[in-house]
Amino acid sequence: MPTGGIRLGALHDAASAGPDTEHAAAASLFAAGILARLDGPILWVLRQADLFAPGLAGAGLQPDRVVFAEAGKTVLAVMEEGLRHRGLAAVVAEHTGRLTLVASRRLQLAAEQAGILAILIRRSPSFDDPVLTQPSAAVTSWRITALASPPALPHAPDTPGLGRARWRLDLTRCRGGEPGSWIVEACDATGRLGLVSELSDRSSRAA
Repeated sequence: MPTGGIRLGALHDAASAGPDTEHAAAASLFAAGILARLDGPILWVLRQADLFAPGLAGAGLQPDRVVFAEAGKTVLAVMEEGLRHRGLAAVVAEHTGRLTLVASRRLQLAAEQAGILAILIRRSPSFDDPVLTQPSAAVTSWRITALASPPALPHAPDTPGLGRARWRLDLTRCRGGEPGSWIVEACDATGRLGLVSELSDRSSRAA
């Protein structure tokens, strides 16, 4: 990414992939890990009250830092209003359905003017919903796929083990940069991702 990381004062969007596309658990934890490393209060705008706050704490984002707003069908309007409050460190919103270029540009402009991080979590009942790949004004777009955690079982390699959860992070769009894909260990209690140890060892040997 041209700035070396997630740019503040900008809109970013994220969606889970596969069966988790509807519930967006991986995408929410990905966002929580980013937010855990910021200082200040967070506004999290919900369409409905189905977010598990202790899960956010497991990714480093303590619930007492978060103001939750249940907004129903007015999620984008509430998000835009939240981005006008400069006392916030970030605004997150969960959106289902089509996101127009006009709506995303309004959010990007509001985030840029306030210097506040904006993360839009995209949800859909269908994992291959075409609206998730339509162009938007977001600076980066991410898809997060939950993978089986280790150790792998010889007779059931796709069954999650007891180790740290794993994700495949796909950066599908990046303004001024290039898309990419990484296999990582999911956010720990400090909000940080980890490089999968086998890949790390392989990189060391190759170097």
